[in-house]
Amino acid sequence: MEQTLSIIKPDGVSKNLVGTILKKFEDAGFKIANIKYLTLDSSQAGEFYSMHKEQPFYEELVNFMTSGPCIPFVIEGDNAILKVREIMGSTNPAEAKEGTIRADYADSIDRNIIHGSDSIESAKREISFFFG
Repeated sequence: MEQTLSIIKPDGVSKNLVGTILKKFEDAGFKIANIKYLTLDSSQAGEFYSMHKEQPFYEELVNFMTSGPCIPFVIEGDNAILKVREIMGSTNPAEAKEGTIRADYADSIDRNIIHGSDSIESAKREISFFFG
């Protein structure tokens, strides 16, 4: 059973999409193994996204992720990392397949509703970050 981390970002929480998003994963056969509701501070968001520190979008990303509550959660199931990313859709919602979370609900590449781990290594690091 593979585990991955996903985060409903502040825009997803403010749009009242929490239940809708969680249901998409459950309907696809995944189990929500752990979940939190929290607001990141700048230090936490900066640490979580530290791999992007040299990118021009880093500061805006940290500001966005601290702008309101978010919901990190652990998803469990067969081939979870790949399948969860398919359900989320492309990072740029304009390029996301119809029916994916980002195609249906995201406003832009910067406000794209949801985060998901992109590898086994990232999933382990990210799950540990939020759930110890």
